[in-house]
Amino acid sequence: QVHLVESGGGLVQAGGSLRLSCAPSGSILRINEMGWYHQAPGNLRELVAVGNGDGITNYADSVKGRFTISRDNAKNTVYLQMNNVKPEDTAVYYCYARISTREGLGVSSRDCWGQGTQQAVVS
Repeated sequence: QVHLVESGGGLVQAGGSLRLSCAPSGSILRINEMGWYHQAPGNLRELVAVGNGDGITNYADSVKGRFTISRDNAKNTVYLQMNNVKPEDTAVYYCYARISTREGLGVSSRDCWGQGTQQAVVS
């Protein structure tokens, strides 16, 4: 079974920087799409940034110009560089991936989520 393992996160002052990383554990065939969502207390889970294998990325308006998503295909790892963080960035950040794996003679694709990593920004 494939799991997404996140690292990074923690406490940072407003205006500071932080980097999150995420990689799948287990055997996979390919990653079709990979990115990050966040969920603040009392809110729904929302898109932060996502990218596909062709290098096409999509960002939430609130993070454009401050956050950068990148991917190391050799390591199957996605990163979220968070610069100039603001208190409203405080949330649990979840890694997301659309993963394909071999299932017998075929291929199966499914959405996977990480456990979440808490990110808090203090002013």
